[in-house]
Amino acid sequence: MRRYKKKELLETADMLVEANEVIGRLCKSNIDGALELLGQCQESAILLGNLIESKGDGYAELVEILENYCENIYQMSIAVSAEEQIRKLSKKIQKQLIYLNNKIQHEIPEDKKEVVFFPYKASMWDSLESVWMAADADEDTDAYVVPIPYYDKNPDGTFREMHYEGDQYPDYVPVTNYEEYDFEERRPDIIFIHNPYDQFNYVTSVHPRFYSGNLKQYTEKLVYIPYFILGEIKPDDEEALKGMKHFCINEAVKNADKVIVQSEDMRQVYIEVLTRESGGSKEARAYWEGKIDGSGSPKVDKVLRTKKKDLEIPEAWLRVIQKPDGSFKKIVFYNTSVTALLEHDEKMLKKMESVFQIFRENKDEVAFLWRPHPLMESTLVSMRPELWERYRKIREKYREEGWGIYDDTVDVDRAVVLSDAYYGDWSSIVHLYLKTWKPVMVQDVDILD
Repeated sequence: MRRYKKKELLETADMLVEANEVIGRLCKSNIDGALELLGQCQESAILLGNLIESKGDGYAELVEILENYCENIYQMSIAVSAEEQIRKLSKKIQKQLIYLNNKIQHEIPEDKKEVVFFPYKASMWDSLESVWMAADADEDTDAYVVPIPYYDKNPDGTFREMHYEGDQYPDYVPVTNYEEYDFEERRPDIIFIHNPYDQFNYVTSVHPRFYSGNLKQYTEKLVYIPYFILGEIKPDDEEALKGMKHFCINEAVKNADKVIVQSEDMRQVYIEVLTRESGGSKEARAYWEGKIDGSGSPKVDKVLRTKKKDLEIPEAWLRVIQKPDGSFKKIVFYNTSVTALLEHDEKMLKKMESVFQIFRENKDEVAFLWRPHPLMESTLVSMRPELWERYRKIREKYREEGWGIYDDTVDVDRAVVLSDAYYGDWSSIVHLYLKTWKPVMVQDVDILD
C-alpha cells in the first residue's frame, strides 16, 4: 500500500472544502456536473477515511466525521435541484470539513522520514553503512536496507546470471527483500545508491528497475555515494582532471539530487569537470556546486571504526596467521585488481605466480592474505574469456595448497584492519588503506624476482 503523508491528508481535506464551494454553484447551472463531482468527493472521503483508520484506533472521531460527511453528500445528491436544502447542507459540510482539517493538523503526528538504501554488492555496503547507522538511530526516521539484484553481462551486453546478496550483510543490519519493498508505491523521502553506471557498465548491471533514472521518479531526494575512494588531486591539475571524467560523468551523478564525495578537494574536482562538461557557464557551476557534497566517504568511517580486537577471524585463517607459540605473524594484504589484469594479461598472471612463490617460501614468518577484486571472475568471463581459464587454474592451485588465505568474503574492511601492510595493484583500496597509516607498496608487473 502506498505510504500517504500527513501533508497529503491535509491536501485531500482542503480539496473537499474547495469542491463543496463548487458544488453549490453547479447545482444552479449544471446538475450533471454537480452529481459527478459529488460522486468524486464521496470516493475521496472513503479513501481518506481508510487512510486515517489505518493509522490506529485513536482517530475514530475523524473517521466518524467523514462518515457523516458522506451521508450529507448523499443527501445533496438527492436534493440536487432544491436550492435552499443544498445551501443548508453546504454550510453544514463546510463546518465538518474545517473541523476535520483542524483535527488532522493537530492530532495526527508529523510523518517520520522514510529513507531507503539500495546497495547491490554486499562487499560495497561499507560505502553506505555509516549513513544508514545515523538514519537508523534517528527516532524521526524509518530506515530500510534493501539489497537489489544484479546481473553479469555477456560480451554482447545481454544479461547472464542474476545475483542477490541479501543474505551476506552483517547480522546487525536488518535487510528487507527487494520484492517486499515497493518504492513506486511507498515513494520514500530519500533513496541512497552506490551504483553509478546503470546500463552502461560492461561487466554487470543492477536490475533495470533500480537504474537511477527510474528511482528518481519516486523520491523527493536521490543521493549517490561512490563505492570507491580515489587518490586526492587538486582541481587545477589539468592532467589529473582528464582522468576523472569516467568517475564524474555517469548516470548516477546526472540523476541524483545530491552526490556525496570523499573530501572538499574532490568536490572541487567534480565541480570543475562537470562544469566544463556542461558548457562552463556560471549557471552550470552554481548547479554543480549545489549538488556535489564533500562531507566524506562512509568507507573511511567504517575502517576507522573497526578495531582489530573486535574482528571475527575464521579458524582457517588463524591456522595461517598464528605461529606455534600462538603469536601472530606479520600479515600482508595482497590485492589484485581487474584493471591491472586487463591491462597486462599474461604478464600479470606471471607476476602473480612469482608473488605466490616468494610468499610461500616465507610463509613461516609472514601470513599472506590474497583478496582479488570481487568482480574479477565476472569481468574475465565477459571481456577476456581466454584469460579466465589460466587465471582460474592459478587461483585454484593457490587455494588447494592452503599456505595462504584466500579472501572472497564481502568484508574488505576486515582485511584492511587485520593486515599489517598492503602489497598489490594500485586501486581504490590503496587510498582507503592509506587512511590507516600502515605501509603500502604497489607491485611492479615487470619485476618477477
